[in-house]
Amino acid sequence: MDLAITFGLILALFALLGSGIWIGLALLGVGWLGMELFTARAAGDAMAVTIWGASSSWTLTALPMFLWMGEVLFRTRLSSDMFKGLSPWLEKLPGRLLHVNVIGCTIFAAVSGSSAATCATIGKITLPELKKRGYPEDITIGTLAGAGTLGLLIPPSIIMIVYGVAAEVSIAKLFIAGVLPGILLASLFMGWIVVWALLHPGAIPEATEKTSVGQKLFASRHLIPVLLLIGLILGSIYTGVATATEAAALGVVGSLVLAATQGSLSWATFRDSLLGATRLYCMIALILAGSAFLTLSMGYMGLPRHLAEWIG
Repeated sequence: MDLAITFGLILALFALLGSGIWIGLALLGVGWLGMELFTARAAGDAMAVTIWGASSSWTLTALPMFLWMGEVLFRTRLSSDMFKGLSPWLEKLPGRLLHVNVIGCTIFAAVSGSSAATCATIGKITLPELKKRGYPEDITIGTLAGAGTLGLLIPPSIIMIVYGVAAEVSIAKLFIAGVLPGILLASLFMGWIVVWALLHPGAIPEATEKTSVGQKLFASRHLIPVLLLIGLILGSIYTGVATATEAAALGVVGSLVLAATQGSLSWATFRDSLLGATRLYCMIALILAGSAFLTLSMGYMGLPRHLAEWIG
C-alpha cells in the first residue's frame, strides 16, 4: 500500500510538471495532496510554517546577493576585457583561441556563480569573435557548452548555496571543496581541445598576428579587475574574514564599483540587474519552499522509511 502511494505521488508530480505548472507549485501541490489524503496533520498550517522556515534562513541571503552580482557583471565589459587579456597568451597552444572559452568560463564562474550567466556572458563575446576568425562553429559551441557548466562547480556556485541550505551543511566548506575539482575539469576540457586540434590540424586558422612578451603582459592588464573581484570574494571566505553571506555582499559592492569604473553603471543597468536577480531568486526560492514542504509531507506519511525497508 505504501509503495502504491509512493508511485502514485511520483506520477502526480510528473503529471503536474508535464502540464506546464511551475516546478515549485508542482512540488507544493503534491506535498499538499499527500498530507491532506494520507495524514491527520492540517496541510495548510504545515505548508505556511514550512514555507516561512525555508524562506527565512539567514544563510539563504547569500543566494540573491550572488545572483545580483552576476547580473551586474553580465552588463559590464568584463567578458570582453577577459578575451583581450587571455587571447595573446594562447597563440602557441594547439587549439589557440578555443581555450578562451574554457579559461573565460572558469574565471567568470568564480565571480558569477551561475552556469547560465557564465555561458551567456562568455558566449556573447567569444562566439562572434571566433566565427569572424574562421573557427569551426561546432567545436566553438561545444567548448562553450562544456565549459559553461563550470558555473555549477566553481565557487561561489548558486547550486552549492541551494544544496547547503537544504542539507544544512557549511556553504564555506562546499565552496572550498569545489575549487580543485573545478580546476581539474577545466584542465581536462583544455586537454581535449589540444588533442582535437592535433587530430584536425587544418581546422584551426593560423595566427594573424604575433605578439611579444611585453605586449602580452600589457594586454594582461584587462584581467586585473576580475582577478581582484575573485580575490575579494574567495579570499575573504578562505581566510575566515567573512562568511559566504558577507562575501556575497562584498561581491555586490565590488561588482558595482567595477561597473562604475568601466562606465557601464547607469540607472537602467542598476534597475535591470536588480529586477533580473529578483526574478531568478523568486523562482529558486519557490522551488526550495516546495521541496521543503514535500519533504515534510513525505516524512509525515513515513514514505522514506517504508521505501528504505522495501529497497533493503
